[in-house]
Amino acid sequence: MDTDVQLTERDPSPAPDQGPEQGSRFARFTARPAGLRHRPVTLLALCLAFVLLLSAFVAQPFLIPSSSMENTLQIGDRVLVNKLAYRFGTEPARGDVVVFDGTGSFVHREQGENPVTGLLRATGAALGLARPAETDYVKRVIGIGGDHVTCCDRRGRIEVNGEAVREGYLHPGDAPSSVTFDIVVPEGKLWVMGDHRARSSDSRDHLGDPGGGTVPVDKVIGRADLITWPVSRWRTLSAPIPAAAGSRG
Repeated sequence: MDTDVQLTERDPSPAPDQGPEQGSRFARFTARPAGLRHRPVTLLALCLAFVLLLSAFVAQPFLIPSSSMENTLQIGDRVLVNKLAYRFGTEPARGDVVVFDGTGSFVHREQGENPVTGLLRATGAALGLARPAETDYVKRVIGIGGDHVTCCDRRGRIEVNGEAVREGYLHPGDAPSSVTFDIVVPEGKLWVMGDHRARSSDSRDHLGDPGGGTVPVDKVIGRADLITWPVSRWRTLSAPIPAAAGSRG
């Protein structure tokens, strides 16, 4: 009998039984990478949700869309808007740079927008990556409720409650205003103007509208406290208080 032939024809020995414990370990090992594949997506979604909540209630980056606040703020700057600044009884003060919703004061018509486009734009704006809504404005507070704001005195300066306002933030070469006005700001309202007066559409341009160009305090989104981008322009935004911080006429 040919023993070599018989040996080659024998069936190979079966693999040893791994047992239930070995099998479960193998299953856990193979299942783990599948779970890891979904983890980055989940973390990204959670981070995005956190940032959006922070932007909605605490602080929001705001992309400067125009030159109306130059040289204080330039086109493309990102400022951090403090949404808690006026939440606990504090109200805007003269000199504050504020972001507000101009609906009903600066804008008196409905803004039509595709819902999907609007959602994408709103998300981008909340992250400071897209232009804000067309109804959102950034201006400086010149007069608060009860203030008597006029333009101009003999030296061409704006007066608040009979005292000239020292406006060191004005764009070089700009006059305080080329439009004359005389208004007592109603309680709960603000008189706001851009720092680049020659390029700013502000309270002066809405004198004939309902509200007389003033902005309701409850329409203020927050106070611009910090320029965060570009890095070369990183700085806090101080609020120089005009000289007329005393009596109200």
